[in-house]
Amino acid sequence: METELLKVFDENGRCLGTAERKEVHRQGFWHETFHCWMTERHLDRMYLYFQLRSPLKKDYPSLFDITAAGHLLADETAADGVRELEEELGLSILFSELVSLGTIPWTGSHGDIIDRELARVYLYHRESPIEGFSLQKEEVAGVVKADFREFEELAAGKRKTLQVTGFRETENGERIPLADSVDLSAFVPHQSSYYEELFKQIRSNVKI
Repeated sequence: METELLKVFDENGRCLGTAERKEVHRQGFWHETFHCWMTERHLDRMYLYFQLRSPLKKDYPSLFDITAAGHLLADETAADGVRELEEELGLSILFSELVSLGTIPWTGSHGDIIDRELARVYLYHRESPIEGFSLQKEEVAGVVKADFREFEELAAGKRKTLQVTGFRETENGERIPLADSVDLSAFVPHQSSYYEELFKQIRSNVKI
């Protein structure tokens, strides 16, 4: 298996060189990732899409997460990140169709991994329902959407639950409707500063 090299940065975003992905996470180096959040407007309501992580994932299995995300390799730019949309969700979307929401620092740790990301965050917005998902089952087990304002309140601790609707896929590829009331523990944890900047940037680009 070919070793993945990532660019590493200091806390001010200055590139220091490259390192292997495993070493980046072991030492907690800052590195680049691509985050794409998908939104739609339907019947005068704004929705935010989440992927359901595969139960096979080592980290945060079976939790809802960013619509599509991944690491940017040392020889890649944010424009290369659109591959995540096609690989994970089966959606062919051009980089020019995305709106940049800027760089939002993201930090976390789980097990022996120290994760410090300079997330290059993008928005894909539609004024109609998003369709045509074809999931990479090793990575993604389903897709759901939730009311934007309700998720904003959930992340801020102003409500306890919200409704998600969408689908999940079984091991044999059968697609099953999914509708559930969930709390914040059903989502991969992101620090409040990440969500606050994300919501601010989405609101500045799309009428909620």
